[in-house]
Amino acid sequence: MKASETTFAALVQGEKQFQIPLYQRTYSWSDKQLAQLWSDICEQAELLADGDQATTHFCGSVVLAPSPLNDASFARWLVVDGQQRLTTLSLALAAIRDHVGASDPRQRERIDEQYLINKFQEGDGYFRLLPTQADRVAYAEHIRNTQVGVGGDRVGAAYRFFRQALLAVEGANGSAVAQIEKAITTRLTLVQVVAERDDNVHRIFESLNNTGLKLSQADLLRNYLFMRLPTRGEQVYQTYWLPLQRSLSNEQLEQLMWLQLVLDGGVRVRRQDVYTAQQRHFTRNGEGEADIEAYVRELYRRSQHFLRIVHPDQEKDLEVRGYLRRIDQWQAATTHPVLMMLLDKRESGVITGPDLVRALSYIESFLIRRMICHRPTQGLNRTFQELPGQLPEGMSVVDGLHHALSAPRRYWPADAELREAIATKPFFWQGKWEQRRLVLQRLEESYEHPEPVDFVNAKLTIEHVLPQQPGPAWLEVLAADAGVGETAEDLHERFVHTLGNLTLTGENARLSNHPFERKQDLLEGSHLEMNRRIAGTGRWGAAEIATRATELADRAIGLWPAPIPAVERGSGKRDWTMLRQAVAVIPAGTWTSYGELAALIGSSPVAVGQQLAGPFPGAYRVLDYGGRVAAGFRWPEGADRGDVHDVLRAEGVVFNNNGIAAAAQRLTAGDLALLLGMTGLDDEAAEQAGPVGDRRDRFFVQLEAGNSAVMVSNTRELLTFWESIGGCLEFGGGAKSTSCFLSLARGDAGVIWPLVVYPGNGGAGKLEMVFQHLAVREPFTETAMRNDFRSRLNELSTVDIPEGKLTLRPGIPPAAITDPADFKLMCDALLWFRDAALGRLPESAGATAADGPWGADLRYVSPQVRELFRGLADLGAPKPEIGVELGTHNWPLEAVWPSRRVVLAEGVDVDRDEDLRKKGYRVVEAGGVEVAALAALLARSES
Repeated sequence: MKASETTFAALVQGEKQFQIPLYQRTYSWSDKQLAQLWSDICEQAELLADGDQATTHFCGSVVLAPSPLNDASFARWLVVDGQQRLTTLSLALAAIRDHVGASDPRQRERIDEQYLINKFQEGDGYFRLLPTQADRVAYAEHIRNTQVGVGGDRVGAAYRFFRQALLAVEGANGSAVAQIEKAITTRLTLVQVVAERDDNVHRIFESLNNTGLKLSQADLLRNYLFMRLPTRGEQVYQTYWLPLQRSLSNEQLEQLMWLQLVLDGGVRVRRQDVYTAQQRHFTRNGEGEADIEAYVRELYRRSQHFLRIVHPDQEKDLEVRGYLRRIDQWQAATTHPVLMMLLDKRESGVITGPDLVRALSYIESFLIRRMICHRPTQGLNRTFQELPGQLPEGMSVVDGLHHALSAPRRYWPADAELREAIATKPFFWQGKWEQRRLVLQRLEESYEHPEPVDFVNAKLTIEHVLPQQPGPAWLEVLAADAGVGETAEDLHERFVHTLGNLTLTGENARLSNHPFERKQDLLEGSHLEMNRRIAGTGRWGAAEIATRATELADRAIGLWPAPIPAVERGSGKRDWTMLRQAVAVIPAGTWTSYGELAALIGSSPVAVGQQLAGPFPGAYRVLDYGGRVAAGFRWPEGADRGDVHDVLRAEGVVFNNNGIAAAAQRLTAGDLALLLGMTGLDDEAAEQAGPVGDRRDRFFVQLEAGNSAVMVSNTRELLTFWESIGGCLEFGGGAKSTSCFLSLARGDAGVIWPLVVYPGNGGAGKLEMVFQHLAVREPFTETAMRNDFRSRLNELSTVDIPEGKLTLRPGIPPAAITDPADFKLMCDALLWFRDAALGRLPESAGATAADGPWGADLRYVSPQVRELFRGLADLGAPKPEIGVELGTHNWPLEAVWPSRRVVLAEGVDVDRDEDLRKKGYRVVEAGGVEVAALAALLARSES
């Protein structure tokens, strides 16, 4: 084989084709892998923008072999290894093509012909990259730009990831996208390995994919170091290295090695490149024993600083410890290079303890203000890696840090922006749960209560004072605050998730959705000053939330210092990036409203409507609050697609005779947040986990408190049915409303669940279909599988889940299972789900009427029961009725022998079995019976 370094542009130039053979797995990159690649691409694009023409990033290898279909006029290559990255890079370029092609068709044509297609070839030869058959249709649709609907395949998901990412790029319609294209095509280097025609391609593939446990960067570097210490190795190991290994994990040691490289000037070094980068450093600066020993000694010295960062309790200065602990709780590992630099400066006497406290306050403020103002975290790695070398000359270290963080492209929000964000933006959807809790904790601490709360041991959670599901009394209060053209629902959407409506409490479960008067009594007895202040108000509506937001903004400005005003702050215009992203991810077959988008981004419906009047991709899927096309809607110039109702109907949106879109197809602000991957929707249950028995009891108490007797009874029966067919119940420990997960254990494949039951807490519950959870778990990563499950659920008379919600968590009312026929359909859907999740569904070429025992059609029978039937037929047992229902509740059964009064059922269900026995049937459990024993039972029953 021959190996050489190349780039994507050089690899694919000219008319040729790269064919992914059948033995390769289908495209499988997840969002995590895509995000890492996108980070690498953006880093290279920024280097290009800064004029760095030399630095590149190694992207991996591509192993090629001549295709049997190769000919002299059109080269075809088999991709033996590297198909995942080639497919990903091609989809990224297709996304760039469609992004820039909307305004410049020439750029679309150029990207197509340079990287994606063979313009003069026909059939499959048209594509520069030809995926395996399973991915070919989806890939071809995106290359030809003929895709329809949201799609759930991995190919479609990757394409949409890059389309959304491009919308977030600063100056996304200008030079920034050009730099990204150049980074992909010329700065991501590949090792191209070309096999000869006679090489065994399958053997190469097996060798490449049969690797053992890889050594870490720390392992490799340790070996390198001690091979170069022939006389001093033992002394260096005992004095420095062994204490290092005892105090740090292997991963932490690798992080420390990387930090040392960064602080020594290697700001472009990535963690996975530590070994090679350090090798180059020694080559340039000497690799004698004295050099190696000096390096290990310095590593040991700096480890004392690193230990204070990862274990803040080792810091003796209480104020410094507090800041380090909060930064650690924030999970801000990106700040480590600057923290290491500051601790080193304190040790050397360049800065004092109070100086260090002030510097840490700038870092904390930078992180928290950006989070509150919804500034994206992308690029923070580079920011903090570069900062130690960017401090201005002629200033103290701390003043220089303040000045550097205040630079215009650092986006450290000033006081006015912070104040507006606290008043308008949905804080509850931003950042991680621990980060939101930490912000509220710091605000509470600012009241300087004489007996402060022990936040370390207190089990406090975030509470919405105005509840997320308001009752009539709450809506009445909001209606009194509504302005002209506003409704109580509008105000609820706008204010419910803002910081002014949130607090910390240990009484979350008792506060629930109760009226404010009930909450007042509980909050008044709280040890938290912020809660007593809320309790002191006479009512709680939009005006009170706005007033509290102003108070909290004053405290936030006092807590977290502002950037330097004298440093150029930029235009000050509102950033509409999140709006662009949200509109772009609305799936075909769904719609949202101006109000939902306004609630998501912290704006007003009018301002959102004004922005969408411009060229926003997907803006036609945004309707007014009532589900009507806005009266002033106009297509962008040159993009008129006719009647917008017809366009939406073609995508699957249903309109009634009055032109109102179906409510079931509407996306809420929460749905949009899920589609955007906002972390604010993470589950707090993990923080509140208690004894299983307590959680189970709470669930049923809440279930009975807010739901009808029929709904409670049927929910209990549904849960019992799930357990009878092999599932288990897991009860969530949410602070306010608990939950019940219908879980299914699958060994190494992991636990999976089809739905979650929320009992309600002071109101009606719901059944939540967790397609978002299923979309990343086999076999439901395939859209067709989730769609099949959706179709079965939609057979219930009151359920109509749109296809556009196959990556969301749509809820259905608990009344959906109160009708006996609908209850049976839900059980059937869960049976199908269980078999699908366990791989029991018959293959398309499975049992048919022709090959089943007794000539029966066994396509919808589990493999276990199918084998049981075959054994019975071999022993001469009579043919049963298969897949029937019996009993008071139409219990679904595997088989019935009516004349023998014998039934075959999956699992053990006490209620079902007792009901059938009362009707004279003998119940046999399918999983616990031997073929011979059942055949004998049938023979005795006949006699």
